[in-house]
Amino acid sequence: MRKFGLTLFILLTTLTFVSAQKRTIDKIAGVVGSGIILQSDIESQYAQYLVQGNQPNPSVKCYILQQLLTQKLLAQQAVIDSVTVKDDEVDAEVDRRMRSMVQRAGGEERLEGFLGRSIIQYKDEIRPEIKEQKIADKMRQKITEKVNVTPYDIKKYFDAIPKDSLRTYNKEVEIGVISISPTLTAEEKKFVKEKVEALRTRIKGGEDFGNLARLYSQDPGSASEGGDLGFADRSTFVKEFSANAFKLKAGEMSPVFETDFGFHFLQVIERRGEQVHVRHILIKPDLTQASLDRAKLKIDSVYTLLYGNKKIDFSSAAAYYSDDKETKFNGGMMLNADNVQARTTYIPTDKLDPQIALVVDTMKVGNLSKPQLFTAQDGKKSYKILYLKSKTDAHKANLEQDLPKIKDLAYEDKLNRSVSEWFENKRKETYVKVDPEFMSCPQLKIWTTANPTAQAK
Repeated sequence: MRKFGLTLFILLTTLTFVSAQKRTIDKIAGVVGSGIILQSDIESQYAQYLVQGNQPNPSVKCYILQQLLTQKLLAQQAVIDSVTVKDDEVDAEVDRRMRSMVQRAGGEERLEGFLGRSIIQYKDEIRPEIKEQKIADKMRQKITEKVNVTPYDIKKYFDAIPKDSLRTYNKEVEIGVISISPTLTAEEKKFVKEKVEALRTRIKGGEDFGNLARLYSQDPGSASEGGDLGFADRSTFVKEFSANAFKLKAGEMSPVFETDFGFHFLQVIERRGEQVHVRHILIKPDLTQASLDRAKLKIDSVYTLLYGNKKIDFSSAAAYYSDDKETKFNGGMMLNADNVQARTTYIPTDKLDPQIALVVDTMKVGNLSKPQLFTAQDGKKSYKILYLKSKTDAHKANLEQDLPKIKDLAYEDKLNRSVSEWFENKRKETYVKVDPEFMSCPQLKIWTTANPTAQAK
């Protein structure tokens, strides 16, 4: 069950403060063209900053006002350029934020108590702000849609970096993986399923659900809480779990069902709109030696196929045979988990799973490892074949070895300069006014001193 204590306290305190702010006389904190930013707008976002677990820091309000000024400027240009967003995009974002707030509060009723109004009313209040944010984001994308970098741009960017400021890249590798997970037959699962069915029968016979969950459930996150998972929406659970949780009424118990985690049954405690409060019992089937032997036989045959059949390459074999959903459709190549957005396959060796790092350290580029059994942090076992595509020793950045990385940096730099130039031009021709309370903010000086039409109150 989720631990809401500290989060609830912060949420209650900050939302109460913002609610009080809205009930008192508000003031204008900034003006951009025809757009007005209220003090309560800043306080509302600062409250969200605190709710996310950040430490109180009033200077963050300077940054928030800067972001709101930027947002207003982009949104006003979007009107001129006919840039719009669809209502369903806005509704989806409103719903996503509300689900997050409801989860933190521990249910819709508690959140409504903190807000002092209904969820529907609050959604109507925040919708215009979220719509403006999405329009501003879309306008920013339009400003940069034609930005690209040429080889000349990349070299110019790299040559402008002082030699003593060049970053050092750690040793990196590109690794492919083919993974085969042991699976149980229906006969092998039968004993576990019968055990779960027996627990369900005991509860139907009058025994306490919570007590049996504490004694038998193998879900480490909820067993000690009697299987209680708290309030959550559909996106929180895997599809089989959601399908059972959201079709039952309060008090009803599901049949036994299977997910990738094992066999479950659940009971709905309460339903509130798109949120459901459930508890469950999970029993995980133990792998049998026979299931491990079957997986080993299969991966050995894949290994033999890769060595003996010139018609199939590693990428094709990964797509066809591998059970690893994160890599099989990427040519089997692992992605750098610390740089997901760039989708780079270059992984620093100090970021590798220690088990994989140990194997890769003995490999030569272009070679395959023999199949080995690996155990993940969650205890799941699988046999893997590793492929070392490339290895780069630690070195100072250079164009020969690091062209893809430097290209990304050059592109990001050009992107930022394009946006900055656009803002410089727009600020000079746009009326801007900032409340004296924020005039000392370093982030806001450019909005006033660099703008001939800017005025301070």
